[in-house]
Amino acid sequence: MADVTRENVKAMRELDELENAKRGWSDRIADLLARACGHISFAIVHAIAFGAWMVWNTWGTDNPPDPYPFTLLTLWASAEGIFLMSFILISQNYQGRIADRRNQLDLQINLLAEQENSKMLLLLEEIARKVGALHDEDREVDVLVQATEPEKLAEQIDEAYREQGK
Repeated sequence: MADVTRENVKAMRELDELENAKRGWSDRIADLLARACGHISFAIVHAIAFGAWMVWNTWGTDNPPDPYPFTLLTLWASAEGIFLMSFILISQNYQGRIADRRNQLDLQINLLAEQENSKMLLLLEEIARKVGALHDEDREVDVLVQATEPEKLAEQIDEAYREQGK
């Protein structure tokens, strides 16, 4: 891997670590629980536990603590669902903030690269003119060297989506 790429990867990892260090204990716990609930083993354990509970309370004892229609099991599953939903939403909110930050970083880098490319095109055109290698005006280059206006690009994108939605 090239040194430049290695440095970029290191810089991004450090940014992630800094962002992660800002998280509180409650966010870390919510993220841990959300990740744990996202595995098939979580679903399998619950299916086995709920099935065992129903079997035990139906046929396993003469005096079941939670007979059919399994009110305690329903209460437990409902409460668990509410808490899991909260943990998952907390985790997703954090992931959304990280994604927004990365998108903003990506946009800024792209705009900077576009500005640098426009400047290089201007310089190349100037060099070509000075050495006599520029014979005709290239309209495409004339358009490309103009500064990109993100607002106008966003308007064009919005217009294209509006037309597509009709």
